[in-house]
Amino acid sequence: MEELTGAQLLAEALKAQNVEYMFGIVGIPIIEVAMAAQGVGIKYVGMRNEQAACYAASAIGYLTGHPAVCLVVSGPGLIHALGGMANANMNCWPVIVIGGSSDQNQETTGAFQEFPQVEACRLYSKFSARPGSLVMIPAVVEKAVRTSIYGRPGACYIDISGNMVNARVDRKTVRFPSCCPRPPVSLASKHELSKAVTVLKQAQRPLLIIGKGAAYSRAENEIKELAELSGLPFLPTPMGKGVLPDDHPNCVAAARSRALLKADVVVLLGARLNWILHFGFPPRFSPDVKFIQVDICAEELSNNVRTTAALLGDVRAVVSQLVEILRSDAWSYPADTEWWANLKEKVASNARISRALSLQNTQPMNYYTAFHHIAKLLPKDCVIVSEGANTMDIGRTMLLNYFPRRRLDAGTFGTMGVGPGFSIAAAVLERAQHTGRRVVCVEGDSAFGFSGMEVETMCRYKLPVIIIVINNNGIYSGVNTETWSEMEKMGDMTTIAPPMTLLPEARYEQEFPWLTRSNL
Repeated sequence: MEELTGAQLLAEALKAQNVEYMFGIVGIPIIEVAMAAQGVGIKYVGMRNEQAACYAASAIGYLTGHPAVCLVVSGPGLIHALGGMANANMNCWPVIVIGGSSDQNQETTGAFQEFPQVEACRLYSKFSARPGSLVMIPAVVEKAVRTSIYGRPGACYIDISGNMVNARVDRKTVRFPSCCPRPPVSLASKHELSKAVTVLKQAQRPLLIIGKGAAYSRAENEIKELAELSGLPFLPTPMGKGVLPDDHPNCVAAARSRALLKADVVVLLGARLNWILHFGFPPRFSPDVKFIQVDICAEELSNNVRTTAALLGDVRAVVSQLVEILRSDAWSYPADTEWWANLKEKVASNARISRALSLQNTQPMNYYTAFHHIAKLLPKDCVIVSEGANTMDIGRTMLLNYFPRRRLDAGTFGTMGVGPGFSIAAAVLERAQHTGRRVVCVEGDSAFGFSGMEVETMCRYKLPVIIIVINNNGIYSGVNTETWSEMEKMGDMTTIAPPMTLLPEARYEQEFPWLTRSNL
């Protein structure tokens, strides 16, 4: 009889579902789970905070299309990871969170770190369950992985009680489900496609909006063909940047406000009408604008604004359908229209303003000047991780992306503190794939503070991440050294210092004296 512990069973079940990466912080009762995962070939990255570990695991899901695991201890460890789970669910990124919990025979007794974990995680995930027995572990793992990537991707939670980790079971009594197949690819209905093409051909001021969903579905080749065949202007959302290069002649990102306001037909390619796109409401959009929406989630269609044509399906597959129709019709939007002239004029005007700001020689530098110099040094194929309020917003316009899935930022949930975790995930992948690409993490000083100790994680695993902290002395902005000194003389800083203020001119690089080139 060959016996397996619960930890070994869980590790083998994850490996059978092609899970390759695990991020986490170990402790009672899940130390053995991490060791068993390494034993079957899963790469384990030990982090400094469960929230950052979950950010890293979810970024793997976005970048690869297959979930990684975030492994956490019971109670507080799981609670720390909830922020990462919520962020993954809002971003529609697959991730599996596995949490240890108190022994089953101690439930309701006030056990060590006892917490209703399965129930709590239901608010933050697509699926949350505890296997009722050891033999059920592989089935629950398969369902969690499958649920995380099918339909709209998201977070899933598996709870492992402490008494199950080292309990043993005969391998012959366990059924290991085969690896779940890739998500089925769905196509839009012919009726809705016909309606969409008719509306598009009648448009006077059409616009494509390329969302994060298009990047996730790996639709870059199809969207490139659509944009160039149709001659339509396009606008990327923050993490839709790079699906088509930011320097593509059809890109009108520099005229974003005008494009949104004046467009009469908007094609949403994996983009949602949420706060990032102002819900599709006036005054940001025309009250008469028509939306053609491509989305994998039926519930998203006509959300906030009634969709004129609802193309339910995989973005990559549906765009291929549109391309096929437009190619057979030999239709394209004329390049000499007033709409194109209007957009190009605004792009040029805004580019001149940005350039003038970037060339200002002031002390301290403004954002545009800083990003101007950073941009000149960035390799075109690097991965850019960006967070912070002004740092992220202005950096989005100044730091260009030329390839898909090379930008990671605060995302739909507007989460601060994601940068180091995202950077670790990207660097782990780039190293495993031997790409030689650099990961550059551009952080606001406040955002860096959330997860700054993950710099130690980067050094421990010798991950080639470059961190640039844009120091403006506070949340949004702070005060200078002279003003700070004057305030200190006035009394108790808790009643004097503005709530958004951080220590002026903090030397973040000196907080890590062990961080040297040799470490990396």
